[in-house]
Amino acid sequence: MNHIMAIIEREMRKFFRSPALMMVSLIFPLVQLIVLGNAFGGKIRDAKLGLVDEDRGTQAIKIHEAFDSVRANMRTFEPIYYQDEKKAMEDVRNGKIQGAVIIPPQYSRRVYEQNQPKIGLVVDNSDNFMSSTLEDSLTQITAALNNPTVQPRVLQQTVLQIVELYPYIEYMKFLLPGSITLAIFMSVMIGGGMLYIDDKARGVHEGYLVTPITKTELVLGLNASSAAKAVLTGTIITFVGSLLAGVGTLFHFTTAVGLFVMVMLTAFALNAMMFLIVVRVDDPLVPRAIFGILNTLLFFPSGAVYPIQAFPWWLRGIASIDPFTFAVHGFKSLLLKESGFVAIWPDMLYLSLFALISLGVATPLFKRTL
Repeated sequence: MNHIMAIIEREMRKFFRSPALMMVSLIFPLVQLIVLGNAFGGKIRDAKLGLVDEDRGTQAIKIHEAFDSVRANMRTFEPIYYQDEKKAMEDVRNGKIQGAVIIPPQYSRRVYEQNQPKIGLVVDNSDNFMSSTLEDSLTQITAALNNPTVQPRVLQQTVLQIVELYPYIEYMKFLLPGSITLAIFMSVMIGGGMLYIDDKARGVHEGYLVTPITKTELVLGLNASSAAKAVLTGTIITFVGSLLAGVGTLFHFTTAVGLFVMVMLTAFALNAMMFLIVVRVDDPLVPRAIFGILNTLLFFPSGAVYPIQAFPWWLRGIASIDPFTFAVHGFKSLLLKESGFVAIWPDMLYLSLFALISLGVATPLFKRTL
């Protein structure tokens, strides 16, 4: 019994000598509760909904007023006014807005003539949560137009026609972009973060310094090797996942090139971030503990499983700088929307800058540890 107690005492002393590990053990459940509690089931707010008014008549003004009322009260969506229907459709496809309402020419005349007036709603149905919310909101607005408080002498029921830009997208396809990003991150954690700490604890890095290799070359070599593993993982998961989910856009040449570029940039960005996080860590247990928190803080606020527009303001702030957000958006645009480089160039730019800045900050910190 004394021998057993000696082992217990040693392990407990080791645990209490690592305050970072203690804090992570306590904080992780709270972080998970706060993030997951706010990342699912919230109401959509401030979605961007385009409005193309090709009628400009008195009845169209009522639709404008209804939109302004929603913006001022429920804030489900924010109207973005367009002069050109084609431009609005392109912005929906490229992800700049989540949907567009088209008021056709002669709409007001059709109302007065009782000649089947119609308005159109174009939705980006690659996100079923968002498209369902917009459809419900516009259905309610149409019902309010058809059932005013004061009945006019001429009332013709307005019909809402919903146009989905893409064929029906199953939830498995919707999850595919997030799964690819998560697979790259897991590869970076295991092949980069954990391996880096283990080699550092064994003195492998110091061993490089007896060779002609410089510290800068060592930094670049470690990051390049880790990123290469993540690129290989991401490429395989993209190919296999697309086949399992039934995503045929993978076999289009332009899409395939865009996907490979996105996989490379995501791998380098996440690897540089992980290198920055663990560069001054000495305890091998700490990175293993913080990876759970990183998964929660990075994956769930990215919009991979639920729309960002349903998040509270502070979680939207995390999403706005989260590299996962830009990676998921880029993969979604290519795999589900076939948008091309026009839609993903902001994602590519952000991931590139994020990688360069993270690596630039981590390199001098790494040199001080040797």
